Amino acid sequence: MFKTLALALTASATLAGANIVKFGNYYNYWLSNTTSNNFDLTRYGSDNPITLPTLSHSNSTITIAPERTALVIIDMQNYFLHPELSSRATLGRAAVAPTLEMIDAFRAKGMKIAWVQWGIDDYDLTHTLSPSFIYGFSSSHRMDNTSFCSEMGTISNGTIDAGKKLCRGSWNAQQYGPLYDSYLKGLDLGTDFYFNKNTLSGLWGVFTPFEQWLHDTGVTTLFFGGVNTDQCVWGTMIDSVYKGYDTIMVQDICATTSPIYATQMVVYNIGSDGWTTNTSMILPLLK
Repeated sequence: MFKTLALALTASATLAGANIVKFGNYYNYWLSNTTSNNFDLTRYGSDNPITLPTLSHSNSTITIAPERTALVIIDMQNYFLHPELSSRATLGRAAVAPTLEMIDAFRAKGMKIAWVQWGIDDYDLTHTLSPSFIYGFSSSHRMDNTSFCSEMGTISNGTIDAGKKLCRGSWNAQQYGPLYDSYLKGLDLGTDFYFNKNTLSGLWGVFTPFEQWLHDTGVTTLFFGGVNTDQCVWGTMIDSVYKGYDTIMVQDICATTSPIYATQMVVYNIGSDGWTTNTSMILPLLK
């Protein structure tokens, strides 16, 4: 995992006194203050650093560089959240309000918003999708022609055409409810960015569109929210860890329809390899 990798690359080094320990390599590192239990994630410093509390590593704090930080929102789409398409997603719908608060707070501090969502196209259908995903997204797991990009029909008494299942440009693949309005606002402001994905993780593979953007913008610190916690959110977060990004899970803007132990696994592992926190802890410091 990231900590093991960091130690393998560079033995922890004491800097400018006995209380500052470096974990990482020449380009990518954390500075841990063992006295204050703070992790400085700014690497080369920041003109406007922000220090936030977490629930990880004995309730450590983290210091971030806003100019190299993004809020990543995974799959908060109609397909997964609309009551007529996913009636069990009550926790996901409950996460919408705190997600909107996080978005507004991040924008106010000049931090970017990355929307990473399922968005299948014809090339994915013929070249990239695995049997596992085609099976998993097929209706009743019997017909392959009921999987990705199959017509879903209408909902809301015929007033909404749900479109092709998780296909790019379809209504069901669009952000859910007020999240879509927020996204459009962010596009106008230039703070929000959108990335399609064709598997659970938005970072799986060699330089996905999302990773290319992270590389080009120099973003290194990622706060995560979305659905489902133990599937697409987990998949993207663990790839974030593997690829050396600072990975922070905001627990109350993550949700799933899976049993509670699935979430417990994610919280346990990300709390070890990165950090977990929640909006009630960090929003007061972002306003």
